[in-house]
Amino acid sequence: MPQELLLQVSPEIAANESLLYEYVAKTVRVSTKLVQKVVVLKRSIDARQKAIKINLKVSVYLIDEEFIPQKIALPDYPNVSNQQEVIVVGAGPAGLFAALQLIELGLKPIVIERGKDVRGRRRDLKAINRDHIVNEDSNYCFGEGGAGTYSDGKLYTRSKKRGDVDRILRLLVAFGASDDILVEAHPHIGTNKLPQIIQDIRGKIIECGGQVLFDTRVTDFIIKNNEVQGVVIQNGDVISANKVILATGHSARDIFELLDRKKIFIEAKPFALGVRAEHPQELIDRIQYSCDFRGEFLPPSPYSIVKQVNGRGMYSFCMCPGGVIAPCATSPGEVVTNGWSPSKRDQATANSGIVVELKLEDFKPFAKFGALAGMEFQKAIEQKAWHLAGQTQKVPAQRMIDFTQNKVSADIPKTSYVPGTTSVEMGQVFPGFLSQIMREGFKEFGKTMKGYLTNEAILHAPESRTSSPVRIPRDNETLEHLQIKGLYPCGEGAGYAGGIISAAIDGEKCALKIAEVLQ
Repeated sequence: MPQELLLQVSPEIAANESLLYEYVAKTVRVSTKLVQKVVVLKRSIDARQKAIKINLKVSVYLIDEEFIPQKIALPDYPNVSNQQEVIVVGAGPAGLFAALQLIELGLKPIVIERGKDVRGRRRDLKAINRDHIVNEDSNYCFGEGGAGTYSDGKLYTRSKKRGDVDRILRLLVAFGASDDILVEAHPHIGTNKLPQIIQDIRGKIIECGGQVLFDTRVTDFIIKNNEVQGVVIQNGDVISANKVILATGHSARDIFELLDRKKIFIEAKPFALGVRAEHPQELIDRIQYSCDFRGEFLPPSPYSIVKQVNGRGMYSFCMCPGGVIAPCATSPGEVVTNGWSPSKRDQATANSGIVVELKLEDFKPFAKFGALAGMEFQKAIEQKAWHLAGQTQKVPAQRMIDFTQNKVSADIPKTSYVPGTTSVEMGQVFPGFLSQIMREGFKEFGKTMKGYLTNEAILHAPESRTSSPVRIPRDNETLEHLQIKGLYPCGEGAGYAGGIISAAIDGEKCALKIAEVLQ
């Protein structure tokens, strides 16, 4: 039997196989020649002390123990061409993993995606970056793979109780992701690698008899006797099915408005909103690793920080080491930011959303919109940012210390945000209470992370799409009781997930329930 060990080693040993084997041999008191294989099961960085260590959980196979390499393979998906059809609205992680699960259970998914495939999306991303043109159906949020495809692919989740996280990770590996995601404490695929994985998932869905329809936007639901019968798409055609998974993501405002018009109960949901802060990656490395130079054996450092300010949580969100800031508007006339990193995280800057938790009472000025009050609050800030930035996709920006001092920055250096920046006092973008919390919060951040509060850091506004501003109520645990029979609200857009992994798990959960009901 292999022996499992918990080790704490230097970054150099963790990065060098021969050094690691020597270290393991000394630990188990055998000759290095007797160590056949060391399999790393988990890896994390401990940077709490000046001497940074790597925590490893490993399995050690000695020379007389059988070692069989484990190849991660896809499930034996059947052909479902002639099986019962289930409509899946949205081809983000919730929709795609719902479709794969449906196939595994012998059902035929019809995936309906308003945006383009991953290749077609690239042209629209280029248009928003270069020409400031927003295609409301194809952008960083909408299109094959959803928001995650071109905005990072971080796989960390705290949603362990929601489902089998390892199953989702193993499926991603089987579709081409590095098996490092099974090992790292904070796994990440990277925006440069995700598109091919997403295309391969689509290919498998089609190969097994499912359908994937791009450039197809749902404009209505067919409902009779409180049971869904299908959907209407933008050209007026009807696609019929009495089971529909609604996985449209946190930015599908037209779907929220449609549900509201059809008197399907939705409710405003608190979310978080703020700015995206960009620092030089070297500066973050110095703070986090307590060293002048990171060296070749440590990755670009992330950070995570949380403070309570005036009774509100203010925290880092979607932190991207060695990454860039992207324009993520989904309609003309608004500015929205997000961040992403390539797989190597080798860009010169680090960025993170720095956001403040909102409360339902904050949406009172938009109370006339009912359940859509939070969405309208969000929209108003994004539209204000667009006007302040000259009605372009340039982003309102300010140096961090200048923001804390209510002072317009005399200049803004070039940042990773390609459309460009406009120097603005951020207090003009946000309601007064929100600006004040952020000003105080950044001062508190600076006390915890010495060097974080600096005018080298540039704030970009707003970071507003942290999660859905609406929840579509359902019986979350059992999915037994739905408002409309056969209509399954799913993923981030329904308010039941927050990221790639939890959305994928929720997609599988809805597919499993549908199969159970049909049986």
